[in-house]
Amino acid sequence: MTTWILGDIHGCADELAELLAALHLSSDDHVLSVGDLFHRGPDPVGVMDLLREVGASFLLGNHENAVLARFDLAPIGVAESDRPGFRADFGELAEEDLDGDGHMPCIVPPERRAEVLRFLQGHAGFFAEHTSVPGAGPTKDGRSWCAVHAGLVPGKPPSACAPFDLIRLRRLRGRGRPFWYEVYSGPNLILFGHTPGEIPRVQRSGGRAVAIGLDTGCVYGGKLTAYSPELDEFRQVKARRAYFVG
Repeated sequence: MTTWILGDIHGCADELAELLAALHLSSDDHVLSVGDLFHRGPDPVGVMDLLREVGASFLLGNHENAVLARFDLAPIGVAESDRPGFRADFGELAEEDLDGDGHMPCIVPPERRAEVLRFLQGHAGFFAEHTSVPGAGPTKDGRSWCAVHAGLVPGKPPSACAPFDLIRLRRLRGRGRPFWYEVYSGPNLILFGHTPGEIPRVQRSGGRAVAIGLDTGCVYGGKLTAYSPELDEFRQVKARRAYFVG
């Protein structure tokens, strides 16, 4: 089995379809998204349908969390017991009901808005350690790995981090305000999104990668990136165009 971790998709369904085809997935492989699935981009419903088709799982990004919080459906903490009960009925929904963090748009036809909310409730939480991903193995060099949307506080395991940090963290407080991954030294590999770059952000310590940022700005005209920790390999596709400027 191979696990593929996807960077921020942001509604780029055409690019997601191309990337999934390039992965040549077998029935044993698993796809895990680091979150920010829908907002800003052109085809959120297409993204949802593609992820369902391959049986992908996904972490909560800041945009998914904002949507769920609007309906009191966001977890209050990182434990499984912190998740609220499932809700199926939402009545009539306005377009802005699916706005993400910072009122970022999520363009969904009226007849599928409740479906999106039901789908989002199937999230895999704020982080996923490889031992919790069915069939996943360690990194190619035998280490544990963990996926989060944004980051974690160096020195703390993800289970001890606040949800805010896991879905929003970029820079640390204090002198120079470094990015969290510039301070993180391992030993486990952390895979994250949220902070876009032209290429994957690879932080090394002791001669090996300890953090890899997979948001390569597809919705801004960059690329959509996947990475397999078991293979230590990347796959990328170019965005067809820039869909969002901001």
